[in-house]
Order: sequence, then C-alpha cells, then structure tokens
Amino acid sequence: MLRSREAVLKSDLRVMNNAIQDYTRDKEAAPQSLDDLVSGQYLSAIPSDPITSAKDWVTVNCDTLLDPDQSGIGICSVHSASDAVSPFENTPYSSW
Repeated sequence: MLRSREAVLKSDLRVMNNAIQDYTRDKEAAPQSLDDLVSGQYLSAIPSDPITSAKDWVTVNCDTLLDPDQSGIGICSVHSASDAVSPFENTPYSSW
C-alpha cells in the first residue's frame, strides 16, 4: 500500500515539475501558483499528495531563469509537504 502511494507521489511530482517547466518556457514567465498550471491547461487538476491526502504541496520559488527569454520569476519546483521518511528510501518525502 505505501509503496504504491510512493509511486504515485513520484509520478505526480514528475508531472507537476514538468508542467512547471513547460509553462515557464511557453509563457516566458514562471507560474505564480499551481492553479496557473490548471488555468493554462498544463494540468487538468492539482492532485492530492498521496502521502498527506491533501492538496498541500510545497512550492519553491526561484530567481533563476530557465530560459533567456523568461521575463518573470516564480515557482520552479514542487515537493510533498510531508516530513515523514520513506522506509524504502530513507529520505523525507519533502525532499523528493
């Protein structure tokens, strides 16, 4: 059960982080919230974190530009809000 939730977490993080990069490159500005990814049709919906069972993702803002044409900074990655440690990988979910 936990292993499958971890697999979903990894998949969701990969999809959301890819959507952030795609949004940033296409719009030449980083999203200001995860909702921007939905309104821009990069995601159909913000998933719930399978570890916390909530939409409590932690976003990271960066001042690094992904592209030389990028004009605005904002969210550059997303992580789980859970500080629980994976018994399989021995790392906190929030570091994934």
